[in-house]
Amino acid sequence: MPLFRQSEARGEKEGEKQVVKKRKCKIKGKEHDATLTRLCLLSIAENMNDVWVCDYAQNYMDQYFFRYIMGPFSQLPSHLLEELLSLLASRQLMTRAALHLMLVPQLRNLSLGRCSGLVTANLCAIIRARCQGLLSLDLSGAVSISAPVLRELLGSLASLRSLCLAGSLCDGRVLEALPVQCPLLRHLDVTRCLHLSPVCLLSLTPSHPHSPGLPLLRSLLAVDIGFGECDEDRRATAAFLLLSLPWLERVALEALGEAFALLLDGAFHEVEDFIRRTGMPDFRDLWAERANGCSGNTVPGMEKVEEESFSLSEVTDSCLWTQDSEDEDEGESNGTDGVCHDLTGEMTLENTRDNETLKAQQGGSFKDVRLRLRQVQGVSFGTLGALGQLCPDLAALTLDYREEEETVSGAHMARELARWSASLRSLTLRFSGPLSEMAHGVGSVGANLTSLTLEGVRADGLDPFLRLLHSCPKLTTLTIHMEPPRMHQAQEEEEEDEEEEREEDLEALPCLPRLSCLALNFLFDERQKRTPMSWRSLKGGLWALLRGAPLLERVSLVAIPCPLDPVFCLLLDHPAVPMKAAQSPALQHLQDLNLAHSDVSMATLSRLVVMDSGLFTLDLSGCWAVTLHDVHCLQSVARKRHQKLHIIWT
Repeated sequence: MPLFRQSEARGEKEGEKQVVKKRKCKIKGKEHDATLTRLCLLSIAENMNDVWVCDYAQNYMDQYFFRYIMGPFSQLPSHLLEELLSLLASRQLMTRAALHLMLVPQLRNLSLGRCSGLVTANLCAIIRARCQGLLSLDLSGAVSISAPVLRELLGSLASLRSLCLAGSLCDGRVLEALPVQCPLLRHLDVTRCLHLSPVCLLSLTPSHPHSPGLPLLRSLLAVDIGFGECDEDRRATAAFLLLSLPWLERVALEALGEAFALLLDGAFHEVEDFIRRTGMPDFRDLWAERANGCSGNTVPGMEKVEEESFSLSEVTDSCLWTQDSEDEDEGESNGTDGVCHDLTGEMTLENTRDNETLKAQQGGSFKDVRLRLRQVQGVSFGTLGALGQLCPDLAALTLDYREEEETVSGAHMARELARWSASLRSLTLRFSGPLSEMAHGVGSVGANLTSLTLEGVRADGLDPFLRLLHSCPKLTTLTIHMEPPRMHQAQEEEEEDEEEEREEDLEALPCLPRLSCLALNFLFDERQKRTPMSWRSLKGGLWALLRGAPLLERVSLVAIPCPLDPVFCLLLDHPAVPMKAAQSPALQHLQDLNLAHSDVSMATLSRLVVMDSGLFTLDLSGCWAVTLHDVHCLQSVARKRHQKLHIIWT
């Protein structure tokens, strides 16, 4: 018997029947190529708040605590529940009552990152009671639950394989308990956990004197933690993690590049003070064990680890790599001086001799050891050499440029990146130089890239932009955050006076036919009401990107320094297609469109809204040509088409 009542029978009025029919038509319009299962889940997501959720919220939610609920979702398999949860979160329909109803024992993967405001101590108690078979849990951004509550929750989830606590109140005590509470953990994300210091990560290693560690860990993301910590502690911690976790494939750590250099040089005498303070074993013993291939051979269940490798698609997913995180803290620190402050000259000389002896005994094994890493974040251009020798098979790389490093030329970058030309699939570059230099560097690995992110680059003409597109034909995700050109060019002034584009010129432009996610965001001054139109020749490149990518679902064009009306007019009216592009209609799969701080008119927006694309979100923040009356008109048009359109406007 259900523990809550069914909603009372409603009168069969014509108006209500018509509403149901309209909703069904709307779903069909948006999901014309979806499976029947997904259509059913979409219908449930749209209507469940009016039926089961409403009854439970009004009569039971705050009056009782149910260990289990026998209701409409108790018989659904895990994969359908997970998809329904994802739909509710993505459409901003998730409520506390809906969560209560869908937390059932058969649930295996629970992601609450998109609705972190609903995560409370009471909800954690429900998860602890009902969902003890969870394999994956995402609590990113859950700042309403304390570290003791987290620790108590994880104590009931011994089967966890993946845990995301990014941006939470996780501290060192939570990590100390993890190896005992969740010994099978493969993936851990503690990015932006400000109460967590880098040294706390050592409790994850099997070589820790007071912890069994997590020897099966394959993925560790821990950037932007421990602000103000000693840089030498970061470097030594990263080196210990690399040596002690032999099955690591994906890692994001601060000072990771310096750790690679430390391992390659064998300068272990530089971290003797760190070893004494933390009680960790000697680096030489760990390295000798790793060099001889002995590390991790006796770990139970290791034979199954190979079958659970993380796919590359997880790297480019919004919840794995921290693309929105700020650059690493580059402020000066006196930690480097403090590490060796207590070392006498005699001890340093003795350690140097020990390192040389160990190198001689191992026959150069320092240069021969290879790490299993495939996905790396936390290295700079200056440490690419060490990374290349230790990790020859990288599939995903995030590179930072530091001001204290020498200027990096495009040719030098191309030579360094070329070693991964066959294996690299995802590349993120944080660089403050001109786009032409970046285009040259990316060209050496662009042929096989599926995801590319450039942050901080400066636009210096249309040719480098087109050259970049031409060198990366297989991209499915392209994200560029750049500064607009600093001055007008004579060519751009001439193009401004042209009334029509020549078809042969358009067809010669490169495109990205596999692109599904595009973000081209320009830096803008918030003190200015309007974005300066300083790069009008970008019109052709934008048209090629939008027209030549029929699979586009998410598009972000923020503070574009050229008018967008001519771009969309050319896109919707001109029959030409870019080079090697299909004849498919443009923007037929578009779901999210962000035009914040760009020059676009109401007439163009009306044409975009009435396209049969299933547009769900439209961001018009800071669009000076759009008024509140225009927003109401767009919403009215969407309602008449039975289309649910969420418009953001300020």
